[in-house]
Order: sequence, then structure tokens, then C-alpha cells
Amino acid sequence: MRDWEEVLNASLYRNVTDIHTRIDEIEHELNQSFLIIMGVLMMFMQAGFALIETSCARCKNAGNAMLKNVLDTSVSVIAYWTIGFALAFGKGNSFIGWHAYWASSDIEGDYLAFFFFEFVFAATDATIVSGAVSERCDFLAYFIYSFFITAFIYPIVTHWAWASEGWLKVGVMYDINGIQEAIGFHDFSGSGAVHLVGGTAALVGAFILGPRIDRFHPETGADMNLKGHSVPFAALGALLLIPGFLAFNGGSQLTMTNPGDNVIIALAITNTIIAGSMSAFSALLVRRLVGRNWSVLYTVNGMVSGMVAVCGGCDVYRPWGACVVGLVAGACYNFTSWWVTKLKIDDPVDAVGVHFSGGIVGCLAVAFLSYPNGILMAWDKRSGLMLAWQIVGVLAIILWVGVLSAVMFGAMKGLGIFRLSEEIERKGLDLPIHGEHAYPPEAYDDLVTLDRMLKALEAGQLTTTQLGNMVKDGKDFNMYDIPEIKLTNFMAGRKRSRGLSITPSEMEIVVKNKDGLSRTRRPSYAPSEMEIVVRPSLEMHGRVNEAFDEESERRLEGDVNNYSRRKGQ
Repeated sequence: MRDWEEVLNASLYRNVTDIHTRIDEIEHELNQSFLIIMGVLMMFMQAGFALIETSCARCKNAGNAMLKNVLDTSVSVIAYWTIGFALAFGKGNSFIGWHAYWASSDIEGDYLAFFFFEFVFAATDATIVSGAVSERCDFLAYFIYSFFITAFIYPIVTHWAWASEGWLKVGVMYDINGIQEAIGFHDFSGSGAVHLVGGTAALVGAFILGPRIDRFHPETGADMNLKGHSVPFAALGALLLIPGFLAFNGGSQLTMTNPGDNVIIALAITNTIIAGSMSAFSALLVRRLVGRNWSVLYTVNGMVSGMVAVCGGCDVYRPWGACVVGLVAGACYNFTSWWVTKLKIDDPVDAVGVHFSGGIVGCLAVAFLSYPNGILMAWDKRSGLMLAWQIVGVLAIILWVGVLSAVMFGAMKGLGIFRLSEEIERKGLDLPIHGEHAYPPEAYDDLVTLDRMLKALEAGQLTTTQLGNMVKDGKDFNMYDIPEIKLTNFMAGRKRSRGLSITPSEMEIVVKNKDGLSRTRRPSYAPSEMEIVVRPSLEMHGRVNEAFDEESERRLEGDVNNYSRRKGQ
């Protein structure tokens, strides 16, 4: 009888052991599937960033912008696979990893899911920089900086912040109420390690590269505000970024089978959508108060800025804390965008305002809003040390990325491979570099022949929006950027407001060709052989100014008469 009991107990033990082993295997497989699915969803961010960058480019550069975003995946995966992943998560010291994982060597099959997930993070940084130097960066330079950032600059920072031995993650042991406690830098899904890295590199790159031609007035320095060609593209890009960010932050838990995992995943996703929504409203309202318009682009960038900012602590915020983060991020985005413009730094997609500003806000907010140990809840030694470590992390990232980016971009500028020639920049990158138009030729204002322009003027088919507007008070409400056409339309508008009319005969057509300058109504040159400049003739200038002076005198006389009558009453 006793033998049967021993056999039965042994059999039950083996069965229970087998069940536990199988459960562990299933949990492991579920975690791998979780990373793969979240990584695939995060790839939608590449589509979102591609549409936003392309929308902010003029139509003559749209194809180039889209191609760079397509190639971001290709360049990033090669750089991160061969070098970056080993530096980020290979065994080493507190500063850098090096022991394994070069070109996926020593990576076991079940670790490839983690590699794929982290690679998608790495691809984001190259995309951020690409937008900031858009429309004037040489295509070769794009390959160089994308590879170097993904292979070296970004992985070192992630080793500090996310590797088990990284100095920012490990922190220092402190005595808190008689208990030894480790306090370090907290960055759950990359406000600092991803977005601040990209934003800093974008700021340095845009500064060294210089602004686009005609971005700022050569004499007054006024912002000419070169407009992109498709606001709907930007809105569609933001809608694609939302599911990407939800996976970005929710997936950063890395597992879904441990106790409490799904609570943190749900909290991170909820906080992300709340912060993004609040930041969109915040950016929109600030823009309305400052710029007097309900801007689509500022709303889009404000939403992204909020989701960037919440990355740092979306696992430790209460939802009301995420709301505060979004509110602050939207306002800071507006301020940073204005500040960058005042410094005469040309950032077509506002990458610095979104990622640099949002990254700093996200890192610092952790110390204030982390529940229950943040400054607003605890106000103790622990929370003060948390703030100190968050500041240290921000400064270390800015210093590391800023110095290396300055060396990289400065070297390319010194070698003459960073910026395109003026001729190509004016023509646009699509046709000279890629040999392809993003849109039909009719969409390019510099390819419209003089005959068609004159016929459209005679028929009254060119409206104010199509011709362009003069820059007034630093604002330009039109997508086109040809100063001569803006001046022509502005003068025409002044005439129309005074009951005058404008005809093509009052235009002075200047045609630049290989033989020099000539002025004519009907040149015989092909569009590829000439540059057309349309501006008001001197005679029209005089007539408009006379009309303006007469109207001013009439208004002044009327004001004096009205004042006299009121005084007499």
C-alpha cells in the first residue's frame, strides 16, 4: 500500500512540475508575442512621422522627405543590428556595453523579440533629426548622421537609462528614514532616452546647417514662415502616431504575465491618450491667444508633444497627473517653437519644440507628479533626490548628444557634404536628386510657363491665395514663397481696395537666362532655360502710392471734421 502511495505521489509531483514548466513556457511565449505585437504597432509611428515631415515640406521636396522616412527603417535596422544593440544592452560597465550582441551574435532566439522592440525605438531618433534639417540637407549627409546616431549616440544613452548596470538607472544608495534606498533616473519609455536625444541632435543639426533660403528676411531678419504644402497630411500623420505612441508606452513594460503587469500597461496607455489630448487643447488655445488663429499644425504638434512628455512617467502618474503633464507640454511647445525662431534656427517640422521641449518636460515632471513619492505628494528628501537625478539625467543627455552631434554635423559641414547647393535647393530636391516629381508639374509654381501665368492674370483666375501674400507682422498666410509674386499681389490688393484695377501690362517681367537679363512680354525660352520674376512696374508703384496718399488725406480730413462736430455738440 505504501509503495502505491509513493508511486502516486511521485506521479503527481511530476505532473505538477510539468504543468508549472508548461505554464512558465506559455508565459515566456506570451511575453515574446507581446513585444512583437507592440513593436509592429509602433512601426505606424514611422508612417505618422513621414506624413508630418512631408506635409511641412514644399511640394518640390515632398518626394525627398518621404523617401528619407522610408529609408529610416533600413538605415536604422542595419546600424542598430550591427553595432547599436551591443552598445546598449551588451554586458560592459555602467557607461557602455560591449561584450556581446554584435550583428546579433550570441543572441538567443527568444531575445530577438526584445531586439526588434528596441530597434523601433532607435529608428525614431533618425526620423526626428530628418525633419529638422529637411529641404536643404544633402542626401549623403542623411545616411551618415542617421547611421551614426542609431549606431552610437542613441545606444549609449539607453545603456545609461535602461540597461541593468547603467549609471543613471542604478543611481546611488541613500538613507531614507533609516532605510537604505536606491534612487536614480526614471524614464519609463523614453522622454529622455529617445525624444530628448533626437530633439537635441535636431537642434544642433538645424543650427549648424543654417536656415533654408528665404526663410528669414536678409535685411530685417523677419520670419518669412515658409509653408508646407499639405496640412491634411499632418493631421493624418498625427492620427497614425496615436496608436504608435500607445504601443510605445504600453509596450515599455516589456512583459504582460507578471503580477501587476497589465495594471501598469493599462495605466501607461490611459495616461498617454490623456496627456496627448490635453496637450493638443493647450497648444491650440495658446496659439489662439498669441497667433489669433485655430492652427491645425500647432494642434498636431501639441498632441505629439504631450505624448512625448508623458513617456517619462506614464507608469507612475495618476490620470490627473498626465493631464497636468499635457497642459504644460502644450504651452512649452509653443514657447520653444517661438524661441527657436527668434534664434533664427530653421526647423520646418518643429522637431525641437516637440521632442526637445517635450523630452525635458517629461523627465522633470516625474519628480513632481510621480505617485505617491513625487514632490507634490510627499515633499520629502526622497522626492528632492528624485528631482536632482532627473536634472542630472537631462543635463547628461543634452551634453553627450550635443557635443557628439556638433562634432558630427560640424565635420560634415567642413567637408562640404552637409548642405545642398543653392541651385538645387531653389529648384527642389525631387527632380535634381531623385529624377521624379512627387506631384504633376502643374503643382510646382516655378514650372508654370510665363504664357500661362499671363493668361491666368488676364482671365482673373489667380486668386490671392494662389499668388501669395506679403509678409505682415512676421506672418505669412500662404504656402508659396516667391517674394516677387508676393509683392505683386500685395500691390495689386492695395489697388483693388481703392477702386483701381491691375492688368498684365502693368507688370514688369524679368527673365533670367544663360545670355543674361532681358525684359519682355513673350519670351521664347523654355521654362528650364529661364527664371521668371514678376513684379510691379515703376509706373504702377507711383500710381498706387498716389492713391494711397490721397486716401490717407481723405481719412485724416474726415477724422478732423468728426472731432470738430463732436466737440461743438
